[in-house]
Amino acid sequence: MKKTSIIPNIEPIWQSQSWQKLLASAYDNSTELLAALALDASQIDVSGAAASDFPLRVPATYVAKMRQGDPNDPLLRQILPLGAELDVVGGYSADPLEESERNPVPGIVHKYRGRVLLITSGACAINCRYCFRRHFPYQANNPSLKEWQQSLDYIAARDDIEEVILSGGDPLAASDKYLSTLVQHIAAIPHVKRLRIHSRLPIVIPQRITEETLAWMDTDRFDIAFVVHANHPNELDLHTARAFNALQQHGVTLLNQGVLLAGINDNVDTLLSLSKTLFSQGVLPYYMHALDKVAGAAHFDVTREAAQQLAAELLIQLPGYLMPKFVFTQAGALHKIAL
Repeated sequence: MKKTSIIPNIEPIWQSQSWQKLLASAYDNSTELLAALALDASQIDVSGAAASDFPLRVPATYVAKMRQGDPNDPLLRQILPLGAELDVVGGYSADPLEESERNPVPGIVHKYRGRVLLITSGACAINCRYCFRRHFPYQANNPSLKEWQQSLDYIAARDDIEEVILSGGDPLAASDKYLSTLVQHIAAIPHVKRLRIHSRLPIVIPQRITEETLAWMDTDRFDIAFVVHANHPNELDLHTARAFNALQQHGVTLLNQGVLLAGINDNVDTLLSLSKTLFSQGVLPYYMHALDKVAGAAHFDVTREAAQQLAAELLIQLPGYLMPKFVFTQAGALHKIAL
């Protein structure tokens, strides 16, 4: 299943620090973060109350991609808690996709036919301010390895489930030992044909893709799809390219899903660059999501009309394989809905 490298001379271990140390040392204080970026906190509407509700968390590897002295940096805007998050806006709620109604056993979210989502870890490497699960009850949906049997029994009892999606939080916030054992249990269910992994860690801490990670993905038992989450081309660099290349060499299909965010990527040039840069690193653009209407994120919203106009302009300039599907998710719907 291994593929030929498209990036020459990549050392087997190219990280200077372990991903665990990078994860543990993430910024969680806005004053320290802004100082590191040479920004004046008094000129930015940073909100301690917003951070209390949903903490600031961003690894130094991601901060290093931000522009010094720019309060409007598109990566900074994705993670900085602002006063606008405290605004009460009609139509926005703590559970916009009504996942609590699709949570039949702890650790399982079952929304769509043929596939089921496992809340593999409640932790994230980065707290994106627009996250639709920022209010999700992870404490009630974070089984230990010994407690996964109920979830596995749920999957085993439904032979229409052909795909298991490792999600969270971020599944790669869990250890490789944990993930390897869990995947072995899933592999024992005969009707599961595909394994999908949704993770932002290859973007924010590319060092997370280790030899141990590749070992449990190097299997003929499943077709494996890995969905990363990049919203802006500045998130992609040589380190992400190396991580993606390592996954490709182990037969993993790479896809990207982004979120359309006001002031961050809601313009044609940024989206063109995102699709082209992703493809140059071996990742196919997959989805561009409209914002899920989660409480605290209304200031990121892009109107449907504006999103449709962006999609129309991209269609003119991109070949079909570089064109992400512009979609939104509706509570209770049986599939994603095209914009």
